[in-house]
Amino acid sequence: MPGRVVHSVDFQRVLATAPKARSAHFAAHHVADEPSRARGRPPTVSAEKLSTKTDRDAAEPVDKFRPGQWLGLVVPRRFARRAVTRQLLKRQMRAALQRHAAALPGGLWVLRLRSGFDSQRYPSAASTALRQAVRGELDALLVAAAAATRR
Repeated sequence: MPGRVVHSVDFQRVLATAPKARSAHFAAHHVADEPSRARGRPPTVSAEKLSTKTDRDAAEPVDKFRPGQWLGLVVPRRFARRAVTRQLLKRQMRAALQRHAAALPGGLWVLRLRSGFDSQRYPSAASTALRQAVRGELDALLVAAAAATRR
């Protein structure tokens, strides 16, 4: 499915490359390739058999990335202990890539949390201050990654 990196082989392939850009807490990795294919053939089901069939043929995709862009996220528990913090970070990472999708080349992108945020400075796991700090850092990271891939 275009939009997300789901196979561990793809994560390993992308993370084996040097990061295109780094910030204090994040790293952006990129490989100009498509994801690996799933093993076996997926079962085919006609649209008439699906309970979710609608008259609209053109449903909007869940991930609004350009065709040819796939995103993988790595948010280790050791850097973000609470699930609410990990989910906040993942939402911010997806939103940042959507904001910068036009400037980024196609291929597999993996955004990785490489160090934790200071719990003394951001005591609430879902605070506005943490949200703004993450957004600013991710925007700067993806601008640098776009510039690095153009070279």
